[in-house]
Amino acid sequence: MTAGPRTEGRRISVIVVSYNTSDLLRRCIESLGDADQIIVVDNASHDDSAEMVADLFPHVVLVRNQVNRGFGAACNQGLNLATGDFWLLLNSDAFARPGALRLLANALWADDKLVAVGGRLEFPDGRVQSSCCNSLTLWVVLCEQFWLEKAFPMSPLFSPYWLTPRMPLEGVHRVAQVMGACLGVRPGPERFDERFFLYCEDTELCLRLSRRGSIAYVPEAIFEHELGASSSANRWQAIARYNRGKELYFRLHGGLLASFICLKINRIGAFARLLVYGVPAALTLGLVPRFRNHAEMWWRVLSAPLAGPALPPDARR
Repeated sequence: MTAGPRTEGRRISVIVVSYNTSDLLRRCIESLGDADQIIVVDNASHDDSAEMVADLFPHVVLVRNQVNRGFGAACNQGLNLATGDFWLLLNSDAFARPGALRLLANALWADDKLVAVGGRLEFPDGRVQSSCCNSLTLWVVLCEQFWLEKAFPMSPLFSPYWLTPRMPLEGVHRVAQVMGACLGVRPGPERFDERFFLYCEDTELCLRLSRRGSIAYVPEAIFEHELGASSSANRWQAIARYNRGKELYFRLHGGLLASFICLKINRIGAFARLLVYGVPAALTLGLVPRFRNHAEMWWRVLSAPLAGPALPPDARR
């Protein structure tokens, strides 16, 4: 896919949200050679992320938040400043391979029915990450929480959400959702729902985007993604936020009963995992770190508040 008459002169804006990812952020920006505008929104990092951007990349539009506003709210700040004809939301721990930005933009510009596109996310060792998926349903949540998707990863019935393992590596493929780690959209009024602090905000946005067009996965546009590089130290918070995000999604688009069922499935899943690790931890008197640490993590997930203020803003995407 190359630039043609319809793409000539069109501009690409890339929005990157950062929280304590200075080294990764620098590499991310360095990979964006095809971007005409780069916007970095720093969510009150405690490292030198903002200073690094100001010093090394004076051409980058830098927004410095005084508090961590959450992923969706920070993305919205960047989207409000974007001036290009194609807007790409990209995680600070994701790096564009040569030509990836233009491939994504060209795919969107070539089809008037497309409203959003996403590229192929890969681990540093080349393994393909989950990059696109079907709609989020209660059956999806049940398959996730009861290990069915892990037991049958290639089954459309028991692994109904993640599509990437079953997708060809060429072409442009219609999907329900692409990941917020690499989400390209046409300029428009849609923004993230800021009630989502972190996780599932991309699921909710893609649902609304799909009401005015199609979403496509473009596997030839490759981005290396160090998945979880900024959240591994707070794994329990990330899981708790993800669960809460699913529950909020169903409350908004399925009603209170759907949200309640999702909450119960999430809690049963957390309790099952607590038993899987807690029983061996007790039998070994807590002397085996793997059992002890996992049991503690799932206890914290299980005892996370059902509602109320957001969890401490330490879990990052």
